Parts: sequence; structure tokens; C-alpha cells
Amino acid sequence: MNKSHKSSSKQRKSLKMIYDPQGDFIWLFFRPWIWIPRLIQIFSSIILFSIQLIVNSRNQDEKIQKSLAKNLLKTIIELGPCFIKLGQALSTRPDLVNKIWLDELTKLQDDLPAFNHIEAKKIFEKEIGKPTEEIFDFFPLKSVASASLGQVYKAKLNSNYWVAVKIQRPNLEFIIRRDLVLIRLLSIFASPFLPLNLGFGLDEIVDEFGLSLYKEIDYEQEAENAERFAEIFKNNKLIKVPIVEKIISSKKVITTSWIEGTKIQDREALLSKGINPTSIIRTAVISGIQQLLEFGYFHADPHPGNLFALQGEKNSEGKIGYVDFGMMDSINDNDRIILTGAIVHLVNQDFISLANDFKKLGFLSEREDINKLAPVLEEILGGVINKEVNSFNIKTITDKFSELMFDYPFRVPARFALIIRAVVSQEGLALKLDPEFKIIRFAYPYVAKRLLTEQNEEMVSILMDIIFDKENQIRVDRIEALLDVIEVNSSSGSTELIPVAKNGIKLLVSSKGVKIRKKFLMSLIKNDEFNATDVKQLGNVLLKKFMPEQIVNNLMARMNSIIK
Repeated sequence: MNKSHKSSSKQRKSLKMIYDPQGDFIWLFFRPWIWIPRLIQIFSSIILFSIQLIVNSRNQDEKIQKSLAKNLLKTIIELGPCFIKLGQALSTRPDLVNKIWLDELTKLQDDLPAFNHIEAKKIFEKEIGKPTEEIFDFFPLKSVASASLGQVYKAKLNSNYWVAVKIQRPNLEFIIRRDLVLIRLLSIFASPFLPLNLGFGLDEIVDEFGLSLYKEIDYEQEAENAERFAEIFKNNKLIKVPIVEKIISSKKVITTSWIEGTKIQDREALLSKGINPTSIIRTAVISGIQQLLEFGYFHADPHPGNLFALQGEKNSEGKIGYVDFGMMDSINDNDRIILTGAIVHLVNQDFISLANDFKKLGFLSEREDINKLAPVLEEILGGVINKEVNSFNIKTITDKFSELMFDYPFRVPARFALIIRAVVSQEGLALKLDPEFKIIRFAYPYVAKRLLTEQNEEMVSILMDIIFDKENQIRVDRIEALLDVIEVNSSSGSTELIPVAKNGIKLLVSSKGVKIRKKFLMSLIKNDEFNATDVKQLGNVLLKKFMPEQIVNNLMARMNSIIK
């Protein structure tokens, strides 16, 4: 690339779009010829569709519902990128939207109307400094996918090396800047009339959305995101991330290696290609949990258009490919540790600790008395958590929390907006493949294993809360439950417990295990007498789980099933 292009590239990178709601409001306010026609368009579109919905909503005729769904899709597309993003979020929730509407909304993921091909090539040449003909051996005449912010071409770079070239829609920065101001204003005016008790204004949610959207339209930032994401999963053979071709990327163009796979939205399509949907769900959900609770850096837009099922070396492997790294976010270490503890406290029905977790995360103010709120949590959430952990899902919890947030002083911190979106989208994606999917079925075993293998003080503290009660007595039932959930949900049965045992012993004899050793010794003394009952029970559990004969039998059974 010539020097002039390099210098222009550096100049473009310095002119990053910055989300400034107050500044953008002033900018738009003094341009009534822009915002008045746009506001009229938004209101007229919403009112027109609302009338159609009111007239036909109770009509169960399939043709009528299909017509409504098509009108909704058309309305969202006409309103533009900001509204399309909202529609994309709904398209991942089969439990909230009926199937007929869902089929239409799914088209928002990567099946939107493409913009002019000649215009796309002009944007490419302006950004990269050379026409497509000089760079690619083959560049198609039409895109293979078109999304809210750009469209993707499958091109051949050289030596049969295929790449994905994403080119941003024209005039996108102006459109998003204008619409975010209007959406924010509408949210401020509408908020007092809505039956919500969020603890903050809807404008704060819009601000979080705006911040993420401004980052998403900067493809140079997306390239950095993709490389960081690839680095954290570099040792995971089940996760594939495309390689960024930086020389052919800029603020409005990003080129990556092509990922060939099957969209994670159709169970039958996966089965027809010999791909196990359950294994795909397992990999997608566990990788999502790892991003949140282990790496602290996560893909905030995991809808079916951004994840692909790939052929693994074995049919049982759930190999997936991630694409589109525009909407990413981070979670700080403190929040990660508290969330991990909250999952455990919820499953173990420790509602005092759970209320304290909510307070630490900002869902409750510091002034609230957790002793008064713990019974409320137990009443609302206790019914959805029972001995069968797998009965739990996010939809159930969000429904319960909608009751809590209206009647009690709960609030959702704005920084959790993208986290909630990511988790809800992840569950919605899994529900497309398995309507009976329960996220804790995969999440809790992962958390349990981390608790028993991690060597940091925070995890040790959570582990101590589980295995010892307030009187410092050993909770043998909870230890057995942790081991059970790892064994039952792992792909290798009892053999999965061997590294757990190894790390557990390592922790006990290390300096970080001092508190555990002390509590263990204290549990042996009860009323000034030696108490061996709990120790015997614990010994029986460990013998049952770690007997060599049992482990070998399980291993042989697994091998026989693979051979067959």
C-alpha cells in the first residue's frame, strides 16, 4: 500500500465517532429540517402498525398472522438500523414471540435488503485506496448477506483463499446519530407512563445502546475485538474465529478469512449434516459462560447470524465459529466473582447471600436490609429452584424479577444491559435448537468445576460458603451435589473428577487452603467433643466417587459407546 494511503488511514482512525448525547441533541435541535420529518415518519410507522395489530391481534388465522409479521418486518426495516437492532434482539426469543412472527424477524439477522453494489465498491475504494479488481482474484456482483450495518461479500483473495469482505452502509454515522437522539428523547417522555420500576431512566439504557452501537460501526475497533477474542480462545479446538486481513480493512471495511458452516437456527439442518445440536448448544453456552465468568470479555450479540455450526473431527463434537465482533463488552473482575457466587447461592437457595450479591452488584441500594429482602427472594425464586437444577431457565427468572422490580426496590444497573442481552440471546439461540433447553444444565457444572479447581482466593471464599455452614460444619450434601453435577453433565463421566480431585488436594495443601484446613479442623470439634460423623460421611462420598473400579468401568463404557 502506498504512503498516501497509509497516512489517510491513520487520519481516519483518529476521527473516531464518540457518543455524546447532549452534544448530539444540540446538533440535531438546530436542524429541524432533519428531525421533524424523521419524527413524523417514526410516529406514523408505529401508529399504522399498532392499528393493524389492534384490529387483527386476536385473529388466529395463519394468513392474517403472516401478514402482520411481514408488516412488522417491513416497518422495522423502513425505520432503519437502530430499530433493526431491537428487532434482532426479539428474533432470538422463541419463548416471547410466536413462530410465525419469529420466522420473519429472523430475516433481520443477515437477510435485509442490500444497498447498491456500485455504491459498495465506491466505499471500498475510498476506504482501502484501490478498487476491488486490483486486490481480489474474484469479487462477486452481489453480496451473500446483508445486515443492519453493512453487507458481506464472499471474495477470493489469492491461491483459492476465500475471505469475507464487510462494507458499511452509506451515510450510517449520520443515520445512527440522528435516530439515537430521537429514541433517547422518546424514552425520556415515555418512561413516566410505563409500568416500570427500574431505579433509573430508560435514557440510561439508550445511552448503553448508543455507546455499543458507536463502537460497532467502527470496523477498525471490530478488527481489534476479533483478534482479542481469537487470543482468549486460541487453545480451544471447538471455537473458531476468523483471521483479520488488516491490510484490506479500515474504519468502514473489514476483511476476514471465510468461515464455512451451518447457521445455528435450524435443528433439522444440523442433523442432516451429521451435526449434533446438543453438542453445539453445549459449546455455545459454555463458551458464553467462559466469556462472562472467566475471561471478562464477551460477544454481546450472539444471534444465529453470528454463530455457525462447523463440522468436527467427530460427530459428537460441538464445533462453532463466531463472526461479527462489533458488539463486544467487558465485565470487571469484581462483578465476575460476585456473579459466580450468585449462581451458586441461587442453586443452593442461600437467599441471604444472594441478596447480598445483588447489593454488591448494584441491583439493590446499600441502604436496603438484606434480611428483610431475603424472604422475598425466597418466595419469588424458591419455587423455580429445586433439587432438579436442570429445571431452571433465564426466562423463568426474568418473569419472576418483573414482579420483584415493580413491588420492591430492585434496579438494573446500566452496565448490565449488554450482559443481560448476551445471556438472553444465548438462551434464545439454544431454545431454537431445543425447546426444552435449560441454561443451568450447562452453566452450573462449569461453575462447580471452577470452584473445585481454581486457585484464587475469591473462588476459595465461595467454595467455603458452600461446604461449611454458619456453625462451621461440613455440608456433605453440597459437596456430593457439586461432584454429582460435574460427573453427570461431563462427556467423560467419573474420569472428569480425576483432575478435580488433583486440584482439590493441591488447594488443600497450599497456602490458600489455610482457611479451609482451619474450618475443617473446627468441624471435627463439636461441643468440646470429637465429631467424626461428618468426616465419615464425606469419606464415603469420596470413596464412592473416586473408587478406581468405578472410574475404569465408566471409562470403558464410554469407549464402547464411541466404538459402536
